[in-house]
Amino acid sequence: MPGTVPVPPPIDGVRRSYVDARGVRFHVTEAGDPDGLPILCLHGWPQHHLGYRDLLADPPAGLRIIAPDLPGYGWSGPARHRWEKEEVAQDLLALLDALGLERVGLVGHDWGGYIGHLLVLGAPQRFTAYLALNIAHPWNTPRTLAPHLWRFLLYQPVMAAFGRPLQQRTGFLHLLFRIAVKNREAFGPADAAVFVDRFRDPVCARTGQATYRTFLLHELPRLGREPEQRRSTVPTVTLFGDRDTAIDASLAAAETAQADDYRLKLVPGAGHFIADERPDLVRAEVLALFAPGAP
Repeated sequence: MPGTVPVPPPIDGVRRSYVDARGVRFHVTEAGDPDGLPILCLHGWPQHHLGYRDLLADPPAGLRIIAPDLPGYGWSGPARHRWEKEEVAQDLLALLDALGLERVGLVGHDWGGYIGHLLVLGAPQRFTAYLALNIAHPWNTPRTLAPHLWRFLLYQPVMAAFGRPLQQRTGFLHLLFRIAVKNREAFGPADAAVFVDRFRDPVCARTGQATYRTFLLHELPRLGREPEQRRSTVPTVTLFGDRDTAIDASLAAAETAQADDYRLKLVPGAGHFIADERPDLVRAEVLALFAPGAP
C-alpha cells in the first residue's frame, strides 16, 4: 500500500532479528552490550520500537536494550488472539524464553506500560525493576476512573469502531500527535510520520483497532466488576508528563497503588509521548534503576 514503510528505518549500530514465540513472529531490535543487563522496552499505540530510538541509538554502558515491536505492530507478525492484554503479556514472556532471558529490567509506555504492569504482577521473578511511562496503574476502580472517562470517550470508541480505515486512509494519527505532543521542537511532524506511515499497513491498522475494541468491549467492563487485587513486589517508578491529554496523572497515583515500592514522578510541561519529548529524563531514570551499581 502506498505510504507504508516496508522496512524499519535504520539506526546505526543496532542488531535486528525475527524471533518466533507463541505463534508471533516478533521483530526485535537490540543495542548495547550483548552481555549487559537486558532491558525490555515496550512501546504503545500508535508507535513501534522507534519510540525508544534514543536508547537504541546511544545505549547506556553496561545495558542491553531490547525493543521488540508488539504483536501486530511495527514489523512484528500479528497475534493469534484479539489483543487481550494478558495474552500479549504471555506472548512477551514467551519471547523472553525464546531469547534465553530469565530476568530483565522493564520499561513500558502507554499500552506497553499497561502490559508491563501485568507482567510484573504475573511473573515478578522475571523482572528486576520497572519504569512505567505515562500510563495508569492497574489498581484503579470505577470511583477513580469515573472523573476521567471523558478522556477515553474522546477517541477510544472511534478507534474501536473505525480504527482500521482511520489509521490507513486519513490524517487521524497526525492530528493525534499534534494534540498529544507538547514539546514540538523535540517531536515534530516528520518524527510522527515514522509512526503514522507504518499504520497504513493493514496488519498494523487492524491491530490498533483490536487493541481498543477488546479493551472497551471486554477488558474495561471486567475491570469494573473485578478490580485488580494482586500486589506488585517489583520496584516501580512511573515517569509521567503532567500535560498528558489522554491519561490523567491521578490514575498513576502512588496513594492508590497496591505495591511494595512504587513512586510517581511528574514531569512539568511534558505530554503523553514522554520518551520522545524528554528522552533525557527517560535515560536518567533508566540509569538510576538499571545501570551497573544501581540500588
